[in-house]
Amino acid sequence: MRVTSAVPSRKRRKRVLESAKGFYGASSKQIRTVYDAVAKAGVNAYIGRKQKKREYRCLWTVRINAACRMHDFNYSRFINGLKKAGIELNRKVLADIAVRDAEAFKALIEKAKAQFPAK
Repeated sequence: MRVTSAVPSRKRRKRVLESAKGFYGASSKQIRTVYDAVAKAGVNAYIGRKQKKREYRCLWTVRINAACRMHDFNYSRFINGLKKAGIELNRKVLADIAVRDAEAFKALIEKAKAQFPAK
C-alpha cells in the first residue's frame, strides 16, 4: 500500500491560503502564486516593523522641535541642554509633554536654556 501525505499537505496549503485572505486575485486563490505572495508579505511585514520605530522617532522629533520653536529655542540645543542638566527623558515622553502639558514643557526649556550662558 502506498503512503501519501495528503492530510499534512492539505493542512499546509490551507494554512497558507488562510494567511493570504484578502489578497487580490490569484494571489489569494492559486496555491503557487499564494506561496510567493505570502513570502513577500512576510518580508514587507518584517521591514515595516523596523520602519515603524523610525517613523515614530521622527514624529517625536518634529513635535519637540515645533514646541521648542514656539519658545524661540531649537531642538538640538534643547536636547543638548537637557543632557547637560542631567534630565534623562526620552523623546517619546518629551513629545507627549510638549503636546499635553505646555507649562511643564516650558519649564524644561528654561532648564535647558540655563545650560547656555548668555553672551
